[in-house]
Amino acid sequence: MSAKIDDWIIPDWPAPEHVHALCTTRAGGVSATPWDSLNLGDHVGDDAWAVQANRQVLGHVLAQRDTPARPVYLNQVHGIRAVTLQACSADGMACDAADTRTPGIACTILVADCLPVLFAHRSGTWVAAAHAGWRGLAAGVLEQALARAGAAGHEILAWLGPCIGPRAFEVGAEVRAAFCAHDADAARCFAPGSVPGKYLADLAALARQRLARSGVTQVHGNDGSPPWCTVGNPSRFFSHRRDAIRLGSSGRLAACVWLGP
Repeated sequence: MSAKIDDWIIPDWPAPEHVHALCTTRAGGVSATPWDSLNLGDHVGDDAWAVQANRQVLGHVLAQRDTPARPVYLNQVHGIRAVTLQACSADGMACDAADTRTPGIACTILVADCLPVLFAHRSGTWVAAAHAGWRGLAAGVLEQALARAGAAGHEILAWLGPCIGPRAFEVGAEVRAAFCAHDADAARCFAPGSVPGKYLADLAALARQRLARSGVTQVHGNDGSPPWCTVGNPSRFFSHRRDAIRLGSSGRLAACVWLGP
């Protein structure tokens, strides 16, 4: 296997000892440009053999750890549906969040600018992952994931992975309006864009704001700074916005969280 796991991200968060998580980067796969090299998305035009080989890389890494796990891939649709994963769960369920209480099953989210959010209960009995693009975030995907924990927000830890940064995510007025309709304070997460009617959105800050309103006070990871920006770090991260027009497509990173025995 060619996985350069030393370049992958291991979340720095105070999760219980038997809660495990990681986020891949571009490193370690076999895909050709523009999906080079560890593209894990099977819906972006990459060679099917290469995607399968790359998924085997991630599967091998998870299987070889002290607490082995199997990644379960979702069919993400920018919605808010969440599912509970069990030992028999198969890939391809149409949803944007997944949780589990079953050891060895990795809740897995694919991203290339959208924000992956990982959750863990402080007791180490429940984990979840959510795909938070602006549509899902505005519609309440994080709240849907949290509701499945059956716990108060202060009992949950959250980790935010890499996403498009606040200097790169220019959106229309309708995006700002969608967030402000839910919480007027969301206006603080938008700055004037390059032309009237456009805004620079801070996706990570919007997620932190939604989590805070749900009572989640322990939020780690992406703070909106440049090292977390998928657009601004082309050698490390895939970015749909950066590469889709210029190169025709982009690969996908994976963020995973799972329970050990």
